[in-house]
Amino acid sequence: MLDILFPFAGGLGLFLIGMMLLSEGLVAFAGGSLQQFLLACTGKPIKAFASGALITALAQSSTATTVTLIGFVSAGLISFTQAIGVVIGASLGNTATGWIVSGLGLKVNLGFYTLPLIGIGALMKLLAKGRSKELGRALAGFGILFLGLSTLQDGMQSFADTFSLAHLPAGSYGAYVLIMLIGLALTAVLQSSTAAIAMTLTALDAGAVSFDQAAAVVIGAAIGTTLTGVLVTIGGTIYAKRTAIAYILFNAASGLIALLLLPAFLHLMHQASDWLQIMPGAIALAAFHSLFIGLGALLFLPFTPQFAQLVQRLVPDRRAQPQHHLDSSLLTVPQVACTTLQRTLQASATQLLTLYQQGLHAPLAHTATQELHNIATLLEQAYDFAIRIQTPQDDADLSARLSAQLHAIDHLLRLHRRIVDIKNIDIRDTRGYGTIELADHIATLALNGLRSQQPDTWLEQVQADAQALAAQQRDMRNALLAGPPSAGSTSHALRITDSYRWFERSGAHIWRASHYLMQAREQQE
Repeated sequence: MLDILFPFAGGLGLFLIGMMLLSEGLVAFAGGSLQQFLLACTGKPIKAFASGALITALAQSSTATTVTLIGFVSAGLISFTQAIGVVIGASLGNTATGWIVSGLGLKVNLGFYTLPLIGIGALMKLLAKGRSKELGRALAGFGILFLGLSTLQDGMQSFADTFSLAHLPAGSYGAYVLIMLIGLALTAVLQSSTAAIAMTLTALDAGAVSFDQAAAVVIGAAIGTTLTGVLVTIGGTIYAKRTAIAYILFNAASGLIALLLLPAFLHLMHQASDWLQIMPGAIALAAFHSLFIGLGALLFLPFTPQFAQLVQRLVPDRRAQPQHHLDSSLLTVPQVACTTLQRTLQASATQLLTLYQQGLHAPLAHTATQELHNIATLLEQAYDFAIRIQTPQDDADLSARLSAQLHAIDHLLRLHRRIVDIKNIDIRDTRGYGTIELADHIATLALNGLRSQQPDTWLEQVQADAQALAAQQRDMRNALLAGPPSAGSTSHALRITDSYRWFERSGAHIWRASHYLMQAREQQE
């Protein structure tokens, strides 16, 4: 018994670890290239479908694709309707591993021939620099994956010599449903449909199960992979929940369609095998998996907008305030995380400048208090998000961009505090000196500049006006304090100097926040 159990458990573990290392290594080695390709290829549903399938097949992980996708949707970089196409494509791309296992892993003892890759990959991971380290991780993962598959084959062959499930009932829907539930449970335990399908392929190749049973297990694995999507919905953002629900509904529907059509497919398969005098094997099973996922795609893609609306109705956004775009899933793609952070900061700056201008000319409305509170909360979340972005060591531009964004957050928070304090400032004491007009002009320049509605020299003009405002306020303050004191004028003088200081510092924060936001934007371009 141990001769069966140990190779089976060890081979499965090696296969899972190899898949994990291969996927993580490939994604890290590619940097943001795969994600940027995904972002660039999400136009029409068919284009989004193709990009999702290709990225998942290359990265050998539908999880990597869906996590990236959740980040893009939450960042507002792509619409949820476009995301549906990628989700469906990721399901098809996830079938690529079955082709690799059936076409190579079970035909050739790659576990032996890939042993050098494990050693080379380990040395690269330990000794190489930059992205070459991640390539080493991917190579080692590739070798461990096939080593695990070879070990799993040995264990499955011993299992087939001792036990055989091929004689179990088959041919009725009840039997198919029962075996499908076994595949679903297996996927739930392993938390990987790929591993469950690899086990099924090796069992079929070893003769431990019949083709009919293996097909039902594959259907169960396709439905079972949605259970990991259920876990994503727990405590996730609305974007994560909607993407996970779309993934669940598509895979569950495709699996049920396959279950309904399974007798017809098996009949055709056996007719073809009799005609060709070839027993259906692992390659035919991999083809069946791709076939029923592809059939589901053909049925869903023409109705992508309607499917997206259904998911949005199932998972409505009940918040009164729109959710910000700083989803934690974006942290896996630093370039996109910084782009999203930039958009959030520019939107917050626009809101603050608008409130600043309103406060210059009239008392702020009661609704402004809640708006200022929301902006402060968002800026604090932006700071927490920014400090968690891990920029690559070899990407100096991205590091400089993130540094500029952190400086911008600092000045926006300081400007926010100045606007909150505006109710304590007697702006009327500065009338007649052109102070309000100059401050308003600075805010207008900054607003239009951030919206790209000003000449390229707008930032220099903001700097010059902010410095002129600061000089004016210092001169006025010095003149006030140098004048002869009068009875009862001390508190009045202090109030006026506070007003002068308020204008001076708020103008400086507008200038510095604009400077750093533009610096970050230039690093992006």
